[in-house]
Amino acid sequence: MNPVLALAEIVVSIGLMASVLLQARGAGLSSAFGGDSAVYRSRRGIEKRLFQFTILLAVLFVVFSLTVFRLVG
Repeated sequence: MNPVLALAEIVVSIGLMASVLLQARGAGLSSAFGGDSAVYRSRRGIEKRLFQFTILLAVLFVVFSLTVFRLVG
């Protein structure tokens, strides 16, 4: 297995985990302190860019995983 490819997959997976954790959507602790998550609103600014970056990282992760699978198998 190529060590550069393995390192790239690790870096992408850490970035994917971080970007998912940075997204403050859903009914977490914010609803306990008065945050209203029932109202739909569109993503703007940094939220939109973070969402797009998460999708990009997810696609890269799938590509790297399939590439590693093809090289090992």
